[in-house]
Amino acid sequence: MASVMEMTIDRIIHKVKENSPEADVDLLRLAYDFANEAHKGQKRKTGEPYIQHSLHTSFLLAQIKADLETVIAGILHDVPEDTERTLEDVEKEFGKEVGFLVEGITKLSKIKYRGVDRYNESLRKMFLAMAQDLRVILIKFADRLHNLRTLEGLPDKKRARIARETLEIYAPIAGLLGIWRFKWQLEDLCFKHLYPEEFKKLEYKYEVEQRVERNQYIQKIKKELGKKLKDEGVEEFEILGRFKHLYSIYKKMQIKNRRFDEIFDVFALRVVVPNISDCYRVLGIIHELWRPKSSRFKDYIAVPKPNGYRSLHTTVFGPGGKATEFQIRTTEMNDEAFYGIAAHWYYKKGGSAKSPKENQPKWVKEILNTQKDALDSNEFIQKIKIDIFQKRKFIFSPKGDVFDLPEGSTPIDFAYAVHTEIGNHATGALVNNTMSSLDRELKNGDMVEIIIDKKRKGPNKAWLKFVKTGRAKDKINQALKNSSHFENIKKLIPYTKK
Repeated sequence: MASVMEMTIDRIIHKVKENSPEADVDLLRLAYDFANEAHKGQKRKTGEPYIQHSLHTSFLLAQIKADLETVIAGILHDVPEDTERTLEDVEKEFGKEVGFLVEGITKLSKIKYRGVDRYNESLRKMFLAMAQDLRVILIKFADRLHNLRTLEGLPDKKRARIARETLEIYAPIAGLLGIWRFKWQLEDLCFKHLYPEEFKKLEYKYEVEQRVERNQYIQKIKKELGKKLKDEGVEEFEILGRFKHLYSIYKKMQIKNRRFDEIFDVFALRVVVPNISDCYRVLGIIHELWRPKSSRFKDYIAVPKPNGYRSLHTTVFGPGGKATEFQIRTTEMNDEAFYGIAAHWYYKKGGSAKSPKENQPKWVKEILNTQKDALDSNEFIQKIKIDIFQKRKFIFSPKGDVFDLPEGSTPIDFAYAVHTEIGNHATGALVNNTMSSLDRELKNGDMVEIIIDKKRKGPNKAWLKFVKTGRAKDKINQALKNSSHFENIKKLIPYTKK
């Protein structure tokens, strides 16, 4: 009989069939037999058979509703690098698509983040691999998550290096892809390895000191809201408690310089309903029951986040006046919030959606565009960190178009996001119908209208001091360079022959 920690191919097959009853599970068994034979006799640092890592990686992918090829590639991901079987063997047995994914993960495993230049060049390769097919990075997340769960077998220095690398690189990418199930676990495991004392203290306060009181409060909310929803004719709903993971609480304590008991939003309640109209109906019922905090309402259904996240968020003054956050969403939105782009592809499979390889988010396309413009790896990574990794703001045009820009963006960043010529000829901006300076930091939901003057020769060099996006900086520098070149030619005209 399998121990609690042991993973089996039957568990993976059960999970895959649960997600997709029509899946060809015979291929999964073949992949297991192939990998089991290839890794025969190999042990991990923990002493367990190596095949266990491959199976755990594959199961994590099945949990996020990844497609069959990705789950198979999870089983096979270490075969070409760590056994005598080659990539050609994998492709011959399981086809080009699985071979492509295994090749991608094999290349990523060779990336070492040591030294600034090598670090940036390695990151560049990883981002470009992702841009070709995001499923490669899903396998890497699953691989890394299982490695973090079994780090005890490694020396302290190596453990810290892997945890730091994960916290700085992989966790933010998981957030960009909306795979919160991976992001939370990666961050908390890194927190545990990098700051063990702080982790233990916070875990004790959260799990021991306040657990009973918190659970009692949640049950009270569930009872009151559940009764009200039924009274109002809402038949299908599920009310769940959502607890913040420890690293996010720790970060909030550090940023805001507060003690644990001064952090109020350490948990939230989630209401899951069948359709979008029910989401808004439930929102109204919650606001009838408890007074809402107007500054804490977000409609991510009408305006989803750049990673596709959709939900209604509201904070109310619940029983005893206690600030309580609610998230209201459909089952599909809930799966996409946990499993990100993998769930998005899963739900699109029944329609006319393109394959996962082609159906990439907008920011992945931005990576490819950035790569074309960057002079070297250092510049590429700097631009990626500014334009992609920073928190995003949703800014509206007067026509209702939505532009997502990094935190700290200004009307000039917005102007260049709309069109290069709009940026080059900008003379002023209306933010929410009020005249504004061009260096004003835009807020989420701002409506921006750029005032242009076609006679204007080009951008102001001073704009470079406050613009945030790489696109704006590049376009300003390009225009200034062209303008300087033109002025030099004009100076030479009197000295040329007519």
